[in-house]
Amino acid sequence: MRKLLLSTVAAAGTLLAAGAAHAQAASPVAPGTVKVHLNGYLQYMFGVVGGNGMSGGSGATSYKNNSLGTIGDVRLYPGFDGMTTNGIAYGAQVELRTALSSANGNGVNGNSASSNGVNGLYVRRAYGYLGTAEYGYARFGQTDGAFTLMQYGVIEQFGDGAQWTADGGLINLLPSGHPGNFIYADQGALYTTDKIVYISPSIQDPVLDGKFGFIVSFEPNSNGIKEGASAISSSSSELNSAVAGGSASRRRNTFDAMAGYSVKAGAFDTKLSVGYLRSSPLGNTTGAQAYSPMGVFQAGIQTTITGLFTNADNITLGANVKSGSVVDGYQFKKKGGRDAMAYIVGASYVNGPYALGASFFDSQEANGKVGAEVQGHTLSEYGVAVGANYVVAKPMSLFVQYMYGNVHGSTATTLPHGNSHAQGVAAGATIKW
Repeated sequence: MRKLLLSTVAAAGTLLAAGAAHAQAASPVAPGTVKVHLNGYLQYMFGVVGGNGMSGGSGATSYKNNSLGTIGDVRLYPGFDGMTTNGIAYGAQVELRTALSSANGNGVNGNSASSNGVNGLYVRRAYGYLGTAEYGYARFGQTDGAFTLMQYGVIEQFGDGAQWTADGGLINLLPSGHPGNFIYADQGALYTTDKIVYISPSIQDPVLDGKFGFIVSFEPNSNGIKEGASAISSSSSELNSAVAGGSASRRRNTFDAMAGYSVKAGAFDTKLSVGYLRSSPLGNTTGAQAYSPMGVFQAGIQTTITGLFTNADNITLGANVKSGSVVDGYQFKKKGGRDAMAYIVGASYVNGPYALGASFFDSQEANGKVGAEVQGHTLSEYGVAVGANYVVAKPMSLFVQYMYGNVHGSTATTLPHGNSHAQGVAAGATIKW
């Protein structure tokens, strides 16, 4: 569901991210007018989960998690789209989500009288845009960059709509020990930072009748829209405290660029893209810099075939690969660690109100313990997701989903030989308006 906001420029016909089935399509705006909208999203599910992380602790602090659980999410999308009398499109979009709360059992969404509970909404995305179909569009604010917007081949449009990168999805019910990932570029580590993005116009290919396009973005640091300080120091406590040896997650001067091509030939609608993301770790306050610069290559392809079995069905096949100096969550790897390599393959089938989908990803990366023999120096992870949906009405669909994930080479000393796994099955409903 993260692509609900990849909307305003998509409506203008430029090349954007794969998975636009969940994009919030902007309605056409007449010159000299403005349209205000307040869209929303609610998802709820009941699940059964299991795995290595179902119990822990010892003695008086031992615990055992319940294998049955519920999870959900609510989001609001206030914004507007406008058009000047001379054809320049402009607007703004905000994404609000429910805040995470502690499970203390003392009231709605935690205990509002205690610091252990949190109530209310928080800003996940907030950006403005300006441009035309002929010259391209500029976005500015806390929003998706090139690496996310043109991520082709990552099939997520089934089940809860996000699988291994969900917020409020089945993954949040799974016990600890499930895989992290960097194969999904549509994750908060990349899209919740303040940046400037340029989305090119579509360029017609006269030979194959396809369309070229590209997206570039620049992020000075990994702050949000309301965080101004750009370095770690003891005086910037609102961002982070002083860190010896640097920070694994605080970025500076992040640049990413993606080029894409789409072509329709008969029943086949094919999209492919390739690009690169580059970033440097913040300067450390004491000691030598512990982290290597981030450099990640991405390539993806997907094709949708219509009318395969009936006049109303379509099947989408996709694959995506990412490789480079990075670890899970788009953090910096320690110096001396191996480069990461990951791929994902997936497919979805839609026929009227019914949909089926499945995906599999596998990744190898540095395990974070460079120089220490902890299960070697490689963290291996893979995950499977399978789901089915039934659209009751356009705003509402029902779904079932199964997920299984495995981690090998973890640095966690509580896991046998550094291995862990988690799995779960859930049924739920998604409502969009």
